[in-house]
Amino acid sequence: MDIKKATRAYETWLARHMPLIAADLNRKHERMAEDPFSFLRATFYVWIERWPQICPDLVRAPTVLGVGDSHVENFGTWRDAEGRLVWGVNDFDEACQLPYTNDLVRLAASALLAIKENHLASPSRAVCETILEGYMEALKDQGEPIVLAERHAWLRELAKSKLRDPLPFWQKLEQWRTVDQLIPTDVREALRDAMPEPDLPFKVVHRQAGLGSLGRRRFTALAEWRGGMIAREAKELSISAWLWQKFEPGNSALHYAEIVAQAIRVADPFLKFHKQWLIRRLAPDCSRVELYTLPQAKAEIKLLHAMGWETANVHLGTRAIGRKIQDDLRRRPSKWLQKAAEAMAKATLTDWKNWRGK
Repeated sequence: MDIKKATRAYETWLARHMPLIAADLNRKHERMAEDPFSFLRATFYVWIERWPQICPDLVRAPTVLGVGDSHVENFGTWRDAEGRLVWGVNDFDEACQLPYTNDLVRLAASALLAIKENHLASPSRAVCETILEGYMEALKDQGEPIVLAERHAWLRELAKSKLRDPLPFWQKLEQWRTVDQLIPTDVREALRDAMPEPDLPFKVVHRQAGLGSLGRRRFTALAEWRGGMIAREAKELSISAWLWQKFEPGNSALHYAEIVAQAIRVADPFLKFHKQWLIRRLAPDCSRVELYTLPQAKAEIKLLHAMGWETANVHLGTRAIGRKIQDDLRRRPSKWLQKAAEAMAKATLTDWKNWRGK
């Protein structure tokens, strides 16, 4: 399907299941034109159409409850109940049942597109091999959460050095438009319940964030508490684009709570769910490590290895899947991931050019 027709069709379908914000969709369309990497992040609905056509041999791989919209900017940090800094996948908006190969190929393809934008400097072969090595090592060791404490010192220092400066972080949140009158009553109460004290005064703003979820309702509650700012956000969850054109009425298809509960993971104690809404804490130390800020190729390779490992942590949440995936990987030819990622990156680049009308 033509990319512009596909976008209209997908957004029409999504609007049947949840309210969409026209101004945010327009902003999303603008950002889709900026570069191929941004286009990939915003168009999982296109990926799932191209995927079975370009990689038919990978579609039949063992099925897991996976990330779906996996990419190299989908990893970040949060604090656990002990105050430790934890690193891993920080967005499961498109979580669904799919072949394990999807998450690996999409992660690798996003890295190849990042190379084209000069956000990564490593060769494509090294990128794909490293992601797969991290994934396979985690499968062999049955996974382990990536806690940035005694171990993973290199990633801890990298994450800490890139944590957002609190002052501009809160200034940016304060600049968003106040939408106190637009928030549903039950969502407001869910945000109130997430505050550290009952009846704490707060205002609600609407911020534009992300790319895949841009266009959906998102409310951020801002309050001042005991000498500093705090924030809680309510983000409306949607049906995964994986189910586009094959959605079954009556199937809620929301797997966010399920995937974070079953993955090999240290929980974020501030992550809660209210009906179809995700409630979470926003703070300067809850952020992603931006690839273009990495100082050297060696750091890139180590980070990509960790991304492969963390992808396995998520997949291993599917019961008794580790051995099946290992058996499937042994049957795969060499360079299968690189070839598939290159093919999907090429298709994404073509779709991006068509979106821009070039």
